[in-house]
Amino acid sequence: MELKRAVVTGMGLITPIGNTVSEFWENIHAGKVGIGPIRNFDTTDFKAKLSAEVTEFDAKKYMTPKEAKRMDRFSQFAVAAAKQALEDSCLNLDQEDAYRLGACIGSGTGSLMGIEREYDKLLAKGPGRIHPLTAPMVLGNMAAANVAMQFGLHGKCIDVVTACATGTNSIGEAFRSIQLGEADVIFAGGVDSSVSKFGVATFQALTALTESEDPLQASIPFDKRRDGFVTGEGAGVLILEELEHAKSRGARIYAEIGGYGATCDASHLTAPLEDGSGAARAMTLAVQDAGMVPEDVDYINAHGTSTPMNDRIETAAIKLAFGKHAYQMKINSTKSMIGHLFGAGGAVELITCIQSIGEGYIHPTVGLVDDDPECDLDYTKGEGVYMPVNTAISNSLGFGGHNATVLVKKYKD
Repeated sequence: MELKRAVVTGMGLITPIGNTVSEFWENIHAGKVGIGPIRNFDTTDFKAKLSAEVTEFDAKKYMTPKEAKRMDRFSQFAVAAAKQALEDSCLNLDQEDAYRLGACIGSGTGSLMGIEREYDKLLAKGPGRIHPLTAPMVLGNMAAANVAMQFGLHGKCIDVVTACATGTNSIGEAFRSIQLGEADVIFAGGVDSSVSKFGVATFQALTALTESEDPLQASIPFDKRRDGFVTGEGAGVLILEELEHAKSRGARIYAEIGGYGATCDASHLTAPLEDGSGAARAMTLAVQDAGMVPEDVDYINAHGTSTPMNDRIETAAIKLAFGKHAYQMKINSTKSMIGHLFGAGGAVELITCIQSIGEGYIHPTVGLVDDDPECDLDYTKGEGVYMPVNTAISNSLGFGGHNATVLVKKYKD
């Protein structure tokens, strides 16, 4: 069976540094850090004081007030990013076979804020006061479901849940579906909004969060002073389209998805394999899937969470996968500006890779000042770099040992 090719023809974003791709990319160039004091709740009793929250988001720009009331915040984000991506793609859904249109949009947590809100009602006022639509509002699959309902997508509609690897796995699985001819177009990406008391408390209990109160020194991937990640929220959705379908309608093609690799460490609830072999294998599989060799990769958008363990082991994984070439590539972490968006992270970071390919610009890892001897690769310290970027990979590593890598490359007919 000859595999089909999948290209990206539309992109949409909701992030802490911009609620469109253009605004996001402008702020990427400016080195803007979208981290600040948590606004969703009183942090007096919390050690973690900062988050990366979405601001100036108005759901009614993307849906009717009635529709907005039937969605929790994470689903609103997904629909908003999907609508942006659809408009960007110039795809006319009325001319498509709805059963050839799908959605693969994952959420790592669903609506923790919604669960917390309704549970507080349960404790204070009893079960009779719970919102009747609570279940279909807080379940993680409702991001994909709401996008499908909003746009009439009758094909494959799935919610991949692999913690922090969710967005990358979602795009990878959408890529596979298009390769195998299961769909012509898939809305693919990830979303999360879990800056809630319960969500922050759980990660704080794991000692995974930074206790810094300086927004510019909180998410500092690969810096030896790093002490934990910053919780965030957002959404990223891409229109993945079968190449011939895209060409037949004269679509603008941003880039081509070239390869996908996914593995599991199968080792620990939270810690990656010490030698990085699981993550390394995911990268190797993505490169091989694209029919490439390690030396073909110009740039890695790292998982780069700013935790001591993740950054050290991801560095080891990159060395294991790429050998000497690991020292020749540019590497950065977008989380230095937007924090950790959980299920949305991989999707937003892949869009960053695509923007880097399109412009030939790799942003710096903002806040990286003090080099860590165990993190000795080129993490784009200081200033961004203008250079040709033909091939990039985006890494995502999730609790439970989930490793996912998507390779994206400049489109060539």
